[in-house]
Amino acid sequence: MKIVEVNEISPKLIRSLLAVWESSVKGTHLFLTDDEIQNIKTYIPTAIQHVQHLVLIANENNYPVGFMGITDQTLEMLFISNECRGKGLGKQLLTYGINKYSVNKLSVNEQNPLAQGFYEHMGFEVYKRTELDEQGNNFPIRYMKKK
Repeated sequence: MKIVEVNEISPKLIRSLLAVWESSVKGTHLFLTDDEIQNIKTYIPTAIQHVQHLVLIANENNYPVGFMGITDQTLEMLFISNECRGKGLGKQLLTYGINKYSVNKLSVNEQNPLAQGFYEHMGFEVYKRTELDEQGNNFPIRYMKKK
């Protein structure tokens, strides 16, 4: 597996990252219905295009199996395809983000305790909670910062 910084976001790359996103979300965001996943999926390409730094982790065939987006020292997104979860890829990406871009803040869905536990293991702690996500949906968010 190798970490790759993305300089140009092509439609083909967006399609690949959407597949990673959907696989990851279906495996970890069990609180979302299929309709909610499909609705959220419509604005993921825009979110990907608007991060300051897009970094992916690719397999031996150069195919993305995970990615993260960072803006202003904030981890905006981190997704690992479901079949690659638990192999240390998220840790590799986040460590890269911390070391290269000084990532020190992030947010996580409250209903995704595995992700929160991962971020706590990586040295983050909750400092704030909201009842709604950034889109105004009824998904509580926990905001975390590096200890």
